[in-house]
Amino acid sequence: MNEILSEYFHTDWAAMTLSDWMGLVMTFITFFMMIALYWYVFNPAHKESMEAKRHIPTEADFKDSGEIK
Repeated sequence: MNEILSEYFHTDWAAMTLSDWMGLVMTFITFFMMIALYWYVFNPAHKESMEAKRHIPTEADFKDSGEIK
């Protein structure tokens, strides 16, 4: 079973093109940025800051409809 998994997940690093490397780097950058973002948003120390900004996405809709002056 281990042999099958190691064969399946084998990567030929020497055969990777520039596009492959760019995709790999972008994947890791996105992964770590998402971890940092989740930590920031879900950290209890930042709760007041996040709660103060909770209506920002809907404010533009209200301003366009004329409900907020």
